[in-house]
Amino acid sequence: MGFQQEKRLVRDLYAALEAATPDRIAATLSEAVAPEALWRGFHPFGELTGPEAVAERFWQPLRQSLTRMQRRQDIFFAGRNEIDGFEGTWVVSMGHLMGLFDHPWLGIPATGKMAFLRYCEFNRVEAGRIVETAMYFDIPHLMMQAGLDPFPPQTAAHLVQPGPLTHDGLLYDDAPEAEGTATLAAINAMIGDLGQWQSGLPLVEELALSWHDDMIWWGPAGIGATYTIERYAKQHSGPFRAAFTDRSKTRHLARLAEGHYGGFFGWPNFTARHTGGFMGMPGSDRPGEMRVIDIYRRADDKLAENWIFIDLLHFWKTQGVDILARTTGIAGA
Repeated sequence: MGFQQEKRLVRDLYAALEAATPDRIAATLSEAVAPEALWRGFHPFGELTGPEAVAERFWQPLRQSLTRMQRRQDIFFAGRNEIDGFEGTWVVSMGHLMGLFDHPWLGIPATGKMAFLRYCEFNRVEAGRIVETAMYFDIPHLMMQAGLDPFPPQTAAHLVQPGPLTHDGLLYDDAPEAEGTATLAAINAMIGDLGQWQSGLPLVEELALSWHDDMIWWGPAGIGATYTIERYAKQHSGPFRAAFTDRSKTRHLARLAEGHYGGFFGWPNFTARHTGGFMGMPGSDRPGEMRVIDIYRRADDKLAENWIFIDLLHFWKTQGVDILARTTGIAGA
């Protein structure tokens, strides 16, 4: 039941990518990625098919912009996907891609300084190949590092976001199965009991059912990170719920856990209609899509930390606002 082969495949690919010159990235990906593999990335990338397209559209331009790039992982784990009846195996990596921002990327001006692209990647491995990938990344945070201001002032704080408090998130060795089962149960309790915004309890009491009081919610640029249940309710959860209606049911493509870590992603996770006020923006009569990755750390029987990736550029574009083009001045960026 272990995941050593799948983990080794992904780790070897990461090492090979870091060593590859830009012109060798497609060939490097092709050694580990199936020819028809589906790759999903945040706006403006969307869905790509096959390693050559991913190399040409994403990796080569990024590597040419962020020179001397390092993948600085904070969390690495694997597990079987609850959504498909625990058939598929996924390997998850989260951290920052760090390099010297020497050339513009997506219209974002270069700084010549260190820059960090916060990312989380889910890879589905089947028969010794990667056959599906979700690669989510915080482009607005990179924009802010370059001196751009894509959003109004956020309600919480956003820094270069650290890994787990416990510094034990790199599960290169397989964790005991019972620990992953407990983590998945804690995540499912949060989703099932709290995820529909209809518990009837005051928000702080509702959150306390699933979260430790000293929880940390590491949110994306434009929202920020917040510490303790009380501040999370005040600085994100409460304002977020108040700004949306007509929320659809939660839809995940993968949900898994290993050890004290777990997470999920959707495409989208849910839709909701913005009634106004979220991130200082006006309301709309159109539902918007929330493409999200959530990564969790469990402590005892509750959730202690949560790293969140939301494709805010895509969400606001569904509302008629092209944040990337507006901020960089490049149409279709």
